[in-house]
Amino acid sequence: MNSSSPRGRWRRIDLPLIAWLTVIWTLLWTGLSWGNVISGVVVAVLLCLVFPLPAVELDLRLRPIGIVRLAGYLLYDMTSSTVTVTWQTLRGKPGPAAVIAVPLRCRTDLMIAATAVAVSSVPGGALVEVNGSTATLFLHVVHADDPRAVDRARADVRRLETLVVRAFGTREEIGRLKEPTPPDAPDAPDAPRSPGAPGAPDAPDAPEGRTPGA
Repeated sequence: MNSSSPRGRWRRIDLPLIAWLTVIWTLLWTGLSWGNVISGVVVAVLLCLVFPLPAVELDLRLRPIGIVRLAGYLLYDMTSSTVTVTWQTLRGKPGPAAVIAVPLRCRTDLMIAATAVAVSSVPGGALVEVNGSTATLFLHVVHADDPRAVDRARADVRRLETLVVRAFGTREEIGRLKEPTPPDAPDAPDAPRSPGAPGAPDAPDAPEGRTPGA
C-alpha cells in the first residue's frame, strides 16, 4: 500500500509516539490542563501526518498507573518548587551556586532525554548539560555550600528518573532501577587550574639568574 494515500498516512500514526509527543508538549507548557493535553494530541497527530516517519522500534511502553504517578508528582513538584523559588527570591539571599553531576541508572537515550525534560520542567531545576555516553545530568543548584541541599537535589533527580522509567520504560530499564545508585561524578567538567591553586601542578622553576617575569 502506498504510504502517500490517506489510509497509508493513518497507518503511520503510532499511538506510543502520539502519547510521547503529547507528554513532551505538556511538559514544555509547564502546566497540566485539559487544554494543554488536547492541543498536544492535535499537534502530535498533525506532525505524524505531515512528517510521517519510517517504522522505528521505540523502547517505549505506556504504563497508565506509572503515567498517573508521574503526572501527579510533577504537578506537586511544580507547585512546591514555585513556592520555594519565590520565597528565596523575596528573601534576596541566595546561597552560592554550583554545577552538580547526577549519574542515572537508565541507559537508553529515550529514558535519559525524558528524565532531562522532566527535570527541566520543574522551577529551579536548571539543566546545564546532558552527557548521554555516561548517562549523567549536570544541574545548576543554589545553596551548594549545604551538603543536605545538594543531596536533596540529587535525590529529586533520581526520584524523577524512577517515575519516568516506571511510566515509559521497558522491563529491562525498570529492572535497572533495582541496581545500586551509581557513584556521584565530579560536580563539574574538569577545567584548567591556575598555578598555585589547590590541586594544580606547580609552576616550572625559572632558570638560574632570572626571576619569573623578567
